[in-house]
This record gives sequence, structure tokens and C-alpha cells, in this order.
Amino acid sequence: MELLIARNPDPDSRLPYLLRLPLGSGLVFATKDTWPRTSGLYCHPLPLESWPADADIVEEVGLEACTRRGAAIDVVADRGRENRSQIVFTRARGREMVFWQSPRTRKQARPDVTLPTARAAGLADLEIVVDAHERYPYRFSTQQVSLVRRGLPCGDYAVVAGGRTVAAVERKSLADLASSLTSGRLRYALGELAALPRAAVVVEEGYAKVFALEHVRPAQVADGLAELQVRFPTIPVVFCENRKTAEEWTYRWLAAAWTWAGEEGSAVARVGEGQAPGGLEAPEPSSREVRAWALAQGLPVSDRGRLRPEIVAAWRAAHGGAGPSGPDQVQ
Repeated sequence: MELLIARNPDPDSRLPYLLRLPLGSGLVFATKDTWPRTSGLYCHPLPLESWPADADIVEEVGLEACTRRGAAIDVVADRGRENRSQIVFTRARGREMVFWQSPRTRKQARPDVTLPTARAAGLADLEIVVDAHERYPYRFSTQQVSLVRRGLPCGDYAVVAGGRTVAAVERKSLADLASSLTSGRLRYALGELAALPRAAVVVEEGYAKVFALEHVRPAQVADGLAELQVRFPTIPVVFCENRKTAEEWTYRWLAAAWTWAGEEGSAVARVGEGQAPGGLEAPEPSSREVRAWALAQGLPVSDRGRLRPEIVAAWRAAHGGAGPSGPDQVQ
């Protein structure tokens, strides 16, 4: 996997280089320099056919990763210095623009984001769905939020886009976290949350308080958390210092997830699907996770035994990947 930089054969262009990224079938840009060293480089998107068959290659950069994340592409070069950069699709001066930037770039563009405000992601109003079973829900009284109460299949707070739940947050007190970890309930909850495009768990205490627990061995909780984070790497568990901070974090995370969901469609149209994060395939789920997902979707499934083929097929259709296989398919 290589990033190619060639001389621009167009004599009238003020952008002397062509950049070709190995993402999907390939992306081509005209740009000003061979790397964004001290300033972001404007990139002019070109059709793939613009890359000349006899390109005058200036530099071939081996890559460890080239991954699209929303309206940005993370590029990691296989070298010790000047190895990290990002192609950002954003808006400036009322039109869409593309910039190539690095950590050393003095002015950073944000993916698909206009000027920041005190409102999360610049949203004038955000509708948050609160699970009807939440006894003492967050009110988000200091934020621009509309609350809707109804039953959620998983999580305590969620946002909806295009008629589907695109992100959810599971709220936990420290005592509830410890209880659900030791009983195994949290594993099933994360299995349900993993079926959503975005999900997170927020804890209303600092992580250090785990080691002050009295009615359960702290190491058991810490080890259980570590194991679940390895098993469900796409679901962050965030420790906040108190309930107020957890509420604020939930608001801003849901706003970012809602904005991300809106960006995905336009980003795919402009950039393409690209590769999975890190270029790695997601691990196959266990039958327990598929069973928890099926229950969350209202599909009939037995408590134990082999999963029916139609349940596995439904999981594959929803996730675009393989279902459980091997000995783990039988409980």
C-alpha cells in the first residue's frame, strides 16, 4: 500500500503535484507540495482518470494505514518522521474544500464542520430519546435539547436519524457498573449496543473509585472492564467525575454521533467506503452476542443451543459480515 506523488502534467495548474491515495479504487488530488509540513495544503479533487499512465513519480510513500473516518482520511506512513497526516473534507468560504494536514500544521481544518460554538457540534437543537425505564433521567437543562421519552431496545439515551437509532449511551453509577459486571448483565448489554452504528457507556464516577469499592473485589471489576473493552473495542467506557459531568459528556457525544451519521452519506459519496479502521476485519461475534442482538431486534431466539440459520443470516445482513462459527456456535 503506497501513497504516490507525481508531477502535475498540466502546465497551467498552480498546483504542481498530483497525489494518489490507495483508498477504494483510488483518489487523486492536485496539491501544492509533497507533504503538509508547516501548513495545510489545499487539495483539488480530480477524477481517477486524471492520473497519467506515464506519471513522473516524485515520491512513493509506503503506508501502514489509509483509513476513512467520516469526512476525513487518516494516512499513516511507514517511516519514523513525518509519518502522520490527514485528508480532510470540510467547508470554507461557503463551499466544500479539501485540505491535507499533519500534526505540525499550524491551522487545522475540522471534518465537515463550520465554526465551533458553545452548542455541541454547532447544533441549534438536538432531539434525544430517553428510555422510558430511566428513573432519574438527565434533563440537559443547560443545553439546546428536545427530550422524547419512549422505550429503547438498548441504552438509556439515544439519537435517531433517518428513522433509525444511530447512537446510544448506557448510563451507569459505579454501584450499578460493579453489579452488572459481576452478574454478567453488562456483557449482554454491550452485545445489544454493538448492533448500533455508535454506542458508549458513561460512568458517573472517576476510574480511581473502582479501587475503593467495598462489597466486591476491586480487581474483579477492573479485570472485567478490561476484558469487555477488548471484546467490544468500538464501545468506549468513559469515566466522568460526577453526574453533572457525565450528563455534559453524554450530550456532546450524542451530538457528535448524530452529526457523524449525517456526514456518513455525503462522505461515502465523495470518498468511498474505503477500508475498515486500521485495515483489519472485525472479529466474528460469539453466539451469545448474536443472541443478545436478536433479542434486542425482537427476533424469536432460544435461550441456549444452536442458533437457527435465519438468525445468523439476519445478523450477517445487518452487519455485512460473517456470523458465529465453530464450537462457539453451540452453547
